[in-house]
Amino acid sequence: MRSPDMESFKQQKVEDFYDIGEELGSGQFAIVKKCRERSTGLEFAAKFIKKRQSQASRRGVCRKEIEREVSILRQVLHPNIITLHDVYENRTDVVLILELVSGGELFDFLAQKESLSEEEATSFIKQILDGVNYLHTKKIAHFDLKPENIMLLDKNIPIPHIKLIDFGLAHEIEDGVEFKHIFGTPEFVAPEIVNYEPLGLEADMWSIGVITYILLSGASPFLGDTKQETLANITAVSYDFDEEFFSQTSELAKDFIQKLLVKETRKRLTIQEALRHPWITSKDETRAPEQRKTQTSQLKTKRLREYTLKCHSSMPPNNTYVNFEHFAQMVEDIARVDQGCHALAGTHDTLQDDVETLISIYNEKEAWYREENESARHNLSQLKYEFRKVKSLKKLLREDIRATGSSLGRVARKLDHLQAQFEALRQELSADLQWVQELASSFQLESRNADGLGSVLPWDTSESLSELPSGSHTEEVLASLKL
Repeated sequence: MRSPDMESFKQQKVEDFYDIGEELGSGQFAIVKKCRERSTGLEFAAKFIKKRQSQASRRGVCRKEIEREVSILRQVLHPNIITLHDVYENRTDVVLILELVSGGELFDFLAQKESLSEEEATSFIKQILDGVNYLHTKKIAHFDLKPENIMLLDKNIPIPHIKLIDFGLAHEIEDGVEFKHIFGTPEFVAPEIVNYEPLGLEADMWSIGVITYILLSGASPFLGDTKQETLANITAVSYDFDEEFFSQTSELAKDFIQKLLVKETRKRLTIQEALRHPWITSKDETRAPEQRKTQTSQLKTKRLREYTLKCHSSMPPNNTYVNFEHFAQMVEDIARVDQGCHALAGTHDTLQDDVETLISIYNEKEAWYREENESARHNLSQLKYEFRKVKSLKKLLREDIRATGSSLGRVARKLDHLQAQFEALRQELSADLQWVQELASSFQLESRNADGLGSVLPWDTSESLSELPSGSHTEEVLASLKL
């Protein structure tokens, strides 16, 4: 799904462009207020969505989910779907500027009527189907179809125009991508949501079946005394057409509901099949006489009024009950008190969760620091050991160097002494050789004079002297020993 860039949410103050008016409604993390665009004077609805400030917090809506809702609203343009005009963002909220739908809820409108014909009912169901068909054509599932999200653009016309609202749970269904989630209002969710199975467009069709059942009877098909009982009824598809509620209802209408409230998604009516169902397509004049007779009978709306009252919907003062306005006001007051208590309990639970999350984070960090401290301590101990070892080796090396230096000094002194002795011997030998040479020379001289004895001493004493090592050669030997 496309995700809008940061720049697509205007980072300006919405109050600079719109005059914010009265509150129209509120949810867990959103408030809807009426507003007027200053530049055009046109009226819109401003939906303030509280942003989640951190991943650990459960308060507010995470930005990714808001981006998804905005992305879907920007893709849709249909007469039966609310339109998005603009998006603003500040530090705490994202503000959606939406089409103003001021006609109230469909069920509130119908509940004030004395009676309702099936033909009127089908005209409203047909509009719902048209809007859902547009969404499903774009592979978008609403996932939160219920009476509160089916509004009227203007209730002061014979057949008001329906608008589907609140796309906070809507998703684009991608082929080959499995999508599972548990969300929605228990009374209207499909069995696959309850069972945490892969979800698709079929979930919306189940919700339409539940809405049609309630619209025609004023009774909820799966509603139990507790949430668990309601979910159990849904997974078991436990419902019937009680004669008390459906005595005036046509068989075609029942067939339409039956083919939507099917557990197996493959056997449930698709949106196209629902639009082609005889109860939706056939006009009064084309029906069989027995069907026409049933069709023209009026469905009593007393039970629908009771249902909307249970859902805390606001009712108009012109009703058939004595003191109903006062009673309705009491119910609304009780609902507000109950909502406040639930909000307080939710805040307490949220705070408790936040505290537990903080404690968990603290424990994790403490364990991490403890582990890091132990590791650092071990590493420091190893470094100290290695340092002591190197220090000891350094000391031994210094002692070896000193001992080696001392030994070299002694060797050098011995070599100097030997050199001096050698030089003395060389000089002494040189003197001796000189004497021998002189003696030989005298012998040669005498031999010349006496019968040629010159060959008695044939060697030259100067050659013997040259064979002795010189003083420089001895110094080279000494230098190499010093090294």
